Amino acid sequence: MDSLTEAQQELYDWLVEYIRENQYPPSIRQMMKAMGLKSPAPVQSRLEHLRSKGYIQWTEGKARTIQLTQNAMRGVPIKGVIAAGSLVDVFPDAEVEYLDLAGLSLKPNYFALQVRGDSMVDAMIDDGDIVILKPVPDPKTLKNGTIVAARVENQTTLKYFHRKGGKVTLEPANKAYQPIEVPASQVEIQGALVHVWRDYSA
Repeated sequence: MDSLTEAQQELYDWLVEYIRENQYPPSIRQMMKAMGLKSPAPVQSRLEHLRSKGYIQWTEGKARTIQLTQNAMRGVPIKGVIAAGSLVDVFPDAEVEYLDLAGLSLKPNYFALQVRGDSMVDAMIDDGDIVILKPVPDPKTLKNGTIVAARVENQTTLKYFHRKGGKVTLEPANKAYQPIEVPASQVEIQGALVHVWRDYSA
């Protein structure tokens, strides 16, 4: 699909979250309020662009007819694997598949990784589970004890996050593994844990 402008992306992200939470589309007035607009014309223009670019289906003039296209409703992107043991190579940017979690309240920028290893088993996260994470714009806001996906020297791992001064400790939830202690400058936080998904049908 064609890329969106900043204004179009803002409306689209808001629509995705609203429809996921409420299971029905918003009114034009609700969209105007959410976007901080005083006229319906800009909203209708953005909707038209979203429709022409394949992000939504919409009968012009009838806001309650908005439907997200199949691509928009596919769920949370699974972007690769995350180590729950030793470090592994960073997950690729390509989104290989989607996890359908229609029953959960999820924001458009959430993503998922498949767990490889057992270093987080005492936190009820096991090999093969899917962890759903949210981006962390400012790692300084993270509370100690948060479970994170962290990148260290171009490798990535799932661990408890602890920071003291200029040092970060990535702590496992399995006594068989040792904590990873590195300077804070060498750690990039990719996401903080939101949900854990386990498929019992396998």
